[in-house]
Amino acid sequence: MIAPTIPELVTRAADHPFLGEHLTLGTGTHHAEAVARRNGVELLSAYEPIYDISVHGGAQSLTADLSLASRFGDELGFQAVTLREQDGKAELFDPFADTLDDPELVALDRCVRALHTINFLGSQQHGLLFLRVHERLLKSVRYDHGRHFSNVLVSFGLNPGRVVIELPAAAVAHRTFVGYLTQSYQRHGFKVAGNLPNAGQILSVSDMARLDFLKMDASAALRDSMVKPLVSYAARLRIPLIFNRVVDAPQFEQLQQYDVRFVQGPVFATQPSAA
Repeated sequence: MIAPTIPELVTRAADHPFLGEHLTLGTGTHHAEAVARRNGVELLSAYEPIYDISVHGGAQSLTADLSLASRFGDELGFQAVTLREQDGKAELFDPFADTLDDPELVALDRCVRALHTINFLGSQQHGLLFLRVHERLLKSVRYDHGRHFSNVLVSFGLNPGRVVIELPAAAVAHRTFVGYLTQSYQRHGFKVAGNLPNAGQILSVSDMARLDFLKMDASAALRDSMVKPLVSYAARLRIPLIFNRVVDAPQFEQLQQYDVRFVQGPVFATQPSAA
């Protein structure tokens, strides 16, 4: 089934009691995408690719031309990031950096996730969409995590199965809590990724609900010489392991030595990719 287009989705959002107040089509250079306006700030979508570097085989080098990083693999999916329009330029922006009360946090999180999903699926983009969830939102919503977002997507004609809810490391550190969250989101049709707070935490994963993906900070894993054990244990669990925040070519080439399959990070783009 082909997803509705971005203009069609923005039109549907106009009838939503909350999203209709904040989502609209952009103007100027952003006329083909949805934007969110909240508290005087215009928010935009950008996406960081997650590459499967096993598809081409053999050692590759990024040193020659970082702009050609896409030749090293196919995209498993994309990590959504938020941009802010400032003086005619789009810059990376953390909408949750300010201190917010819980109701405002929940509202902003739902607005941003809807924005990124509309721009991603409405543009007929391939692969999975990874969406981060703020730790405080997980605690603010008392039960049935994922129900509201799933209902919104289904009502818009979108498939929750294309979306990966990414749990923060603080949530993954609590075995019982992450098990409950994983089951709840999966029950509502989403896939779930968990950020490992440290390499040793992977030993507890087998006791959790079945995560669909694991993510680990590449710098930390390389610093602690834990890449090989992590790859081996994740293979035993049969859970795909993504090394994120790869910052430069030497890190990328070190990861390749250990048969790492999935990678993402700033090294693969000189600037954020627009929606």
